[in-house]
Amino acid sequence: MSRRIATPLGSMIAVAGDAGLYLLEFADGRRVAAELRRLSRRAGSPIVRGRHAHLDRVARELRGYFAGEARGFRVPLALEGTPFQVAVWRRLLRIPRGRVVTYDALARALGRPGAQRAVGRANGSNPLAIVVPCHRVVGSDGTLTGYGGGLWRKRRLLEIEGALRAGATDLRQRREVRP
Repeated sequence: MSRRIATPLGSMIAVAGDAGLYLLEFADGRRVAAELRRLSRRAGSPIVRGRHAHLDRVARELRGYFAGEARGFRVPLALEGTPFQVAVWRRLLRIPRGRVVTYDALARALGRPGAQRAVGRANGSNPLAIVVPCHRVVGSDGTLTGYGGGLWRKRRLLEIEGALRAGATDLRQRREVRP
């Protein structure tokens, strides 16, 4: 089942099944159509709009997130990817709200020093925006780098979480944590 969810940063498309949330992407994102086709092929049928408890839950949790009331997401996740991608996404889930890590720190935490580019690719292929917080990964110099939803959204998400001052362009005085 799929659902469109309105957020302060634009409409999002969510797809869920009994296993959990499969997709949460900004509707204007370049990957949405491809992700929907992939999920449709995997399911063996078209993705249809409808109601599902996981979709209702993620919509509630997103409202709480943007209102500053919620500290985390509890919706079940259906993480589908290569073993390395899933390892990166699981590690991203450990980054607390209001904190950031670098690609290098993430690669080292995964036991793959020097694999920053591979970590960046896995981070960029994350199908669960906001919920799996790929926006909390920054360049080694604190600059905001690539985000599928646009750097303006990454900046805004980090502002909402308190990791970035409003109007700042980088996180040189970032609050980095060990992932």
